[in-house]
Amino acid sequence: MDLVTEIRAADSSPQELEQLYQKAQEGGQTEDFQSAMMACYEDDPDNLLFVAWFYRLQHTAVTSVKERREVNWALAIPLSILTGLMFWVLSDIETFIYLDHIPHLALWWSPIATMSALIFMAVTAKSNQVRALALGLGLLAAAAYAMLLAPGLDLEWKIDHYLVLAAIHIPLLCWIALGISVLGLKSNKEDRFAFLIKSIEVMITAGLYLIAGVILGAITIGMFAALSISLPDIWMRLIAAGGFGLLPVLAVASVYDPTKTPSEQDFDQGLSKFIATMMRLLLPLTLGVLVIYILVIPFNFLEPYNNRDVLIVYNLMLFAIMGLLLGATPIRGDDLSPQLQKWLRRGIITVAILAVLISIYALSAVVYRTIDGGLTINRLMIIGWNSINISILLWLIYKQFRDGREKWIDSLHSVFSLASNPYLVWGLFLVLVIPWLFR
Repeated sequence: MDLVTEIRAADSSPQELEQLYQKAQEGGQTEDFQSAMMACYEDDPDNLLFVAWFYRLQHTAVTSVKERREVNWALAIPLSILTGLMFWVLSDIETFIYLDHIPHLALWWSPIATMSALIFMAVTAKSNQVRALALGLGLLAAAAYAMLLAPGLDLEWKIDHYLVLAAIHIPLLCWIALGISVLGLKSNKEDRFAFLIKSIEVMITAGLYLIAGVILGAITIGMFAALSISLPDIWMRLIAAGGFGLLPVLAVASVYDPTKTPSEQDFDQGLSKFIATMMRLLLPLTLGVLVIYILVIPFNFLEPYNNRDVLIVYNLMLFAIMGLLLGATPIRGDDLSPQLQKWLRRGIITVAILAVLISIYALSAVVYRTIDGGLTINRLMIIGWNSINISILLWLIYKQFRDGREKWIDSLHSVFSLASNPYLVWGLFLVLVIPWLFR
């Protein structure tokens, strides 16, 4: 028997209604009870008990205070300090340059930081400790794997390209590992999408911390310089690398509650609302830039075919647009008015279409350069990412027209939730398989 039926059966018994309410509270169904009671009141507004409950629940909804989240700083701060100290040790350029190509810190920072974040979330949530430990060890193993495989490549440029590729994509694997730790291997699209949105929030929070840290570091160095004191290199590295190591866990602790699922996180205030608003304001600006760029392309059509740096810019542009579309997508339909939803949907579809056109143009240039000069690690990487992102955008456009205006938000959630799968597969391929193909 559902709550509506039970409430209607007790429509003349104050005691039974109170018992139903207490039972709903104990079972974590308070909101379900409120919804059911409101439905009963709307169906029978002359029932005095329903009227009394209506005003009681209305008063409760207005006066209730959002539960204050207790951040586990007692764990977050020590983990941040430990991570910072590890970054400090690895930042010695004279000692920790691997194969004269790349600093050790470039390969190890993200697995170390992610291990600390996994420990923080698992211990705070008091669950998934084994999964978190396994994922953290797997990420550390991925960094070690890249270091072991790189020397087997036969040419110096291949070693350099692969190490840079690994340094770029191991952080991607770290991000996906955090998602698997939180969501498990099976999850619904609501939790997946909420995790993606919270990921953006964590990254922006870390960026804000970084800005504050740079300002503090500059002030510290400037104060000593005013006394004609030059800090030794070991202390400069402590300020720079050690300070950077503090950020990941602090950012996670600041905006993410490990005791709740991603869809239960707070998206209604603070930085969450600011980020969503910022992304939506950037959408028309991005649209204008893309339109102008497409109009300019014919006047300099062959530039991507001759200049690899232009192709790198295109690839970065595509990732930026994917992030923009993700951040601009509402969590819930009631967050925006119907009129604003209509224009937001049109903007997202239009930006996606223009991004596909530019990306296909860029992909044709990469394929041309590959046919002309042969397949390299970087060209294979770009071809793969462009193909994946173009496919995701095409799928987004198709589902928007197929599902229609009524389900447009749910459709976007589905697309972005499934998009993490090819990201995981291609990221693993680039880190684990590429060195075997180019030996």
